[in-house]
Amino acid sequence: FFSMLPAVVLGLPSIQATESCLRACPTACSCSNTEHGCLVRCDRSGLLRVPAEFPCEVASIDLDRNGLRILGERAFGTLPSLRRLSLRHNNLSFITPGAFKGLSWLAELRLAHNGELRYLHARTFATLGRLRHLDLAACRLFSVPERLLAELPALRELAAFDNLFRRVPGALRGLANLTHAHLERSRIEAVASSSLQGLRRLQSLSLQANRVRAVHAGAFGDCSALEHLLLNDNLLAMLPADAFRGLHRLRTLNLGGNALGSVARDWFTDLAELELLYLDRNSITFVEEGAFQNLSGLLALHLNGNRLTMISWAAFQPGFFLGRLFLFRNPWRCDCHLEWLRDWLEGPGRVADVLCTSPGSVAGLDLRQVAFEHSTDGLCVDPMELNLTASSPGPSPEPEATTVSRFSSLLSKLLAPRLQVEESINTTAGLANTSLPYTFPSCGVGGLGHKDLFLFASCLLLSMALYVTFGLQRD
Repeated sequence: FFSMLPAVVLGLPSIQATESCLRACPTACSCSNTEHGCLVRCDRSGLLRVPAEFPCEVASIDLDRNGLRILGERAFGTLPSLRRLSLRHNNLSFITPGAFKGLSWLAELRLAHNGELRYLHARTFATLGRLRHLDLAACRLFSVPERLLAELPALRELAAFDNLFRRVPGALRGLANLTHAHLERSRIEAVASSSLQGLRRLQSLSLQANRVRAVHAGAFGDCSALEHLLLNDNLLAMLPADAFRGLHRLRTLNLGGNALGSVARDWFTDLAELELLYLDRNSITFVEEGAFQNLSGLLALHLNGNRLTMISWAAFQPGFFLGRLFLFRNPWRCDCHLEWLRDWLEGPGRVADVLCTSPGSVAGLDLRQVAFEHSTDGLCVDPMELNLTASSPGPSPEPEATTVSRFSSLLSKLLAPRLQVEESINTTAGLANTSLPYTFPSCGVGGLGHKDLFLFASCLLLSMALYVTFGLQRD
């Protein structure tokens, strides 16, 4: 009995906490005590206002998918143990400054999918000094005040995608501890040189699926810790030479789905740690020599879906490239300029996806199937273009004429009107009513002369004889 006593004593606080959590559980909610503390779930409960009371020890509150419209002053009272609060998929249109007073230990706040919110007061989050994760996705926010996040020194992750910003929110500037920013699908049109100032610990930035047309020089200058940068599916047609200067830790760069026409050698100079580079789905026709020369650690390069007809080995020199190279959906011209690529594709683990568009003699073949011939001097000889209009070696044999076909030809000649037609007559519709300078001669029956009439009658008799003969043979 006495040996069990310490375990019973130690278990009493847990039992008491569970009883307290259940006893103060709001109506229409469910409560449970877990290793993470007291959890209150009020999601999908049809609530139109925040419950008046919550267990004092509550660590997590889930109010997702209700009908909440307004959060008033101190909407949740004082909850010193609350770490997580989720209000996603409600109808919130206004959050009173001070609504989150009393939640001084809150670390995670989720407000996503409140499409009527649209505006936030500068002091909405003023009392949340320990907040680490903030979710404002799909709230249709047009802008946010410059000082909105200024009192969130602990903020690590900001999810603000699917909004209507048009520019990178100035509220991000100076967030020294921010590591992840999600700003995709927010109609952002440019990344200014001052947009990301002070984000020295930022590791991941997503700006994909916006309307970015311009990245200003030095835009990422303060983001020296950046590891993943997503700029895909925008409207970029060009980049400044030093667009990514200083990003020595960058491992993923996605520029796919833009309007880039070429790849400059200055873009990737500082990206020695880059592992994944996406340049797919652009309009690239030319890659400068040395463009990938410093990317010795690259694991995959995506150049598929462009307008490349050739790419030079010099694009990778004087470095080397040992990763996977994706080149499909390009109009490749498989001549001697690609002999190096054919040889490279023979290596283990290579992606064999280079389909030849020209020259004609190899069109439709995979590059690996092209056999390059060499002259006596050892020089590569380009495959031949096919001459599709070349004539055949000999004249085409004329089909053997039958008796009936010869007769039909003779008859058509006799019945055709014998008119002289000028070589210069224009047969377009505009001259359809032009009067012909000659008329039918008036000679004998139906305009036929005596000799023609005799020949006609002879042919007619011959046809009748043939008809009777063929008829008897069939019977």
